[in-house]
Amino acid sequence: MNSNNIFIVGANGQLGRALRQQYPEAQFADIDEMDITDRRSVESFDWSGISIVLNAAAFTNVDGAETPEGRVAAWKVNASAVANLTRVCRTHNMTLVHISSDYVFDGTKEPHSENEDFSPLSVYGASKAAGDLLVEQLDKFYLLRTTWVIGEGKNFVRTMLGLAEKNISPTVVHDQIGRLTFTSELVRIIDHLLSTQAPFGTYNATNDGPLESWADITRRIFRLAGRDDLTVTNTTTAEYFAGKDGVAPRPLGSDMSLDKLHDTGFISRDWVDDLSEYIVK
Repeated sequence: MNSNNIFIVGANGQLGRALRQQYPEAQFADIDEMDITDRRSVESFDWSGISIVLNAAAFTNVDGAETPEGRVAAWKVNASAVANLTRVCRTHNMTLVHISSDYVFDGTKEPHSENEDFSPLSVYGASKAAGDLLVEQLDKFYLLRTTWVIGEGKNFVRTMLGLAEKNISPTVVHDQIGRLTFTSELVRIIDHLLSTQAPFGTYNATNDGPLESWADITRRIFRLAGRDDLTVTNTTTAEYFAGKDGVAPRPLGSDMSLDKLHDTGFISRDWVDDLSEYIVK
């Protein structure tokens, strides 16, 4: 697929870096060239030759978004910036690919479908839902809702691997249920939708595989690292955050239906297989 007509927003994040590997000819800009939270900066940017905008930028500090400064930052990046991008995409007839989150839901309905009503529990979730509403006003868009993203850089898997290597026994929540989504799988999904010219719209976009808790996943990580998984202790989300200030509420259920994505002919990878490959690398 020719990538010189693609522009990547958030190109230095974990998904952005994976997208740059997939689309080496794609364009991107540093913040001194274009600030997506600044309407004038976005509108004055030279969009000539661009037909696809991949928005991998987001404010993802879920707890940080509950602070006075974080609330402002979350809404600027997850909503105001999205408004700026949708505006130029409409003006220049560009397709927008936007990454969203299961946090737009409260986690009580299983599995989550693409047309479920919004019910965010946190500031982060509300700001992402606002961005989704803006994207869905476009004619040409792919809105991808994902969960528990793992890529290059600091993440849950690397943190647990570090604990395993140091023989530290972690206490991990067992009442949040979902699937890991690797950036490699997100890139595959994006490339599939674009290259096959799948119908525009909203898609759940995660790895396939068994639904497990963070504690279950940690035990897998410990086993893959050659450590005793019996050293992992279960706790509830409420117990884990008890007495801590500024903690955002989390959805407990993150099961996303992949039926709509699979109807386009996409064959999902099992996150368990991707986890094994990720750790071996």
